[in-house]
Amino acid sequence: MRLKFLSTAVLLTALPALAQEGDAKWTFDVRELSLTYSNTTVSNSEEYKNSPVSAYSTDSQYNIIGKLDTFLNRSTDSGLWQNNLMLNYGKLKIKPAGEKSESSESADKIWLSTDYNQKIWRYWNADVGPFVQAAFQTEFTANQDSPRYKVISGREGLKMFEGEYIKELYGALVEEYDFTYSHDKNTKFAWEVGARAEYPIREGVKLSGTAKYTKYFSYSKYVPTNLRYDLDLTAKMEVSLTDTLAFAPYVSYRRGQARGTEKTGSNLMIGLQLKYADLFNLN
Repeated sequence: MRLKFLSTAVLLTALPALAQEGDAKWTFDVRELSLTYSNTTVSNSEEYKNSPVSAYSTDSQYNIIGKLDTFLNRSTDSGLWQNNLMLNYGKLKIKPAGEKSESSESADKIWLSTDYNQKIWRYWNADVGPFVQAAFQTEFTANQDSPRYKVISGREGLKMFEGEYIKELYGALVEEYDFTYSHDKNTKFAWEVGARAEYPIREGVKLSGTAKYTKYFSYSKYVPTNLRYDLDLTAKMEVSLTDTLAFAPYVSYRRGQARGTEKTGSNLMIGLQLKYADLFNLN
């Protein structure tokens, strides 16, 4: 496949220079290793039953979700290089009286990415600068009648990061090469904004949240299950049990609309989470 992503080209050009920078600090960040017990309410799932996005096609249910989110970071005075592996999976089997067992995925995501964030300015105790990212997303299993989700993506934009409260705030142009459907490979373009923040309420208690909104504006071909937009919000109140272990009431909301329907799909999850997080200095 031809190299399509500007972000990939920039990263490949920048990596040799990154390897020669001095005074680098290497860290391994286990941002989240968690189990979440949740109650999921889904609207219009019948319209999205063939969607490769499990969050829109699942049933309303109680379920348990496991998540691992890790980063290998290299930080210097001029930039931050991050390599992310995220695994997220949730599934529930239901056996109604007198009927066959049924199963439904409530979460299924494998995410691999590498990005470089340049430190040019300081604003509100955070670094600010341009960034580029190359990523690959797939899933553990195919969802119902749809094939396994497979997308290569690139992002180029501006980011504020590593602040006291704002851990990440960015706006980016996104290009995706979607080869979920072998007969309908599709290149898509979108605008995206995202944020991650933390705010301490008192010692041992903090609010944390993430937000991401992606608005697609160009497609190389018409695929009914491709999204027009995708909104993903998460909020937690984390109560520390130890230095690395926390208990958190958890709320997440995802909403989007496919090109093949006028109805929106949504996924509301309310649950309790047990979370482990730690940062390891590798120098």
